[in-house]
Amino acid sequence: MAEYKLTYFNSRGLAEPIRWIFAVAGVQYEDVRVEKEQWPELKPKYEWGHVPVLEVGGKQLSQSATIARFLAKKFKLTGADELEAAKCDELVDALGDLRKEWGRYHFESDETKKAEYKKALLEVHVPKYFGKFDSIIEANGGKWLVGQNVTWADLQVVSGVEQFETLFEPAILDKYPNVKKLRDAVMALPQIQEWVEKRPKTAM
Repeated sequence: MAEYKLTYFNSRGLAEPIRWIFAVAGVQYEDVRVEKEQWPELKPKYEWGHVPVLEVGGKQLSQSATIARFLAKKFKLTGADELEAAKCDELVDALGDLRKEWGRYHFESDETKKAEYKKALLEVHVPKYFGKFDSIIEANGGKWLVGQNVTWADLQVVSGVEQFETLFEPAILDKYPNVKKLRDAVMALPQIQEWVEKRPKTAM
């Protein structure tokens, strides 16, 4: 039996960067995927009433960034020292801010407001965050966001980029050559290639 059990919906979403951490670390886990119709019955089982949830040692851990950070520390994907670890946290939190703007657009039901949020997302928020990621990569030598090796910040950002490419279009990266290089470097990792080939095919 696997030591770790990760529960999420049958999609990439917030759980995908966590799955990538397991892949890069070469650690086996149970990848539990909940269908939408099962969720109302299962929801009360989880302390905060949402997923992803990681079960380890008989205990539940919630919040996607918290789970990812816990595993990244355990599997030594947080950089070379405490400052690099803190920079990873900073970048993941920044990505979380961008995700909030995406969520505002994605979950809006009023079509007029939704169009306004999409325009702001693509014309203001994506350029702000992707542009900052691009300059950080360049300043760090042009390959990774932090330090000289892949970290969980790279996995989080590239997983987010992959979702933006799926939602909108691959050309979204055309103005951000360093982010594109980062995406290519992460996707070229043998462990990520293997996972992407075998993962369930989902829309998101």
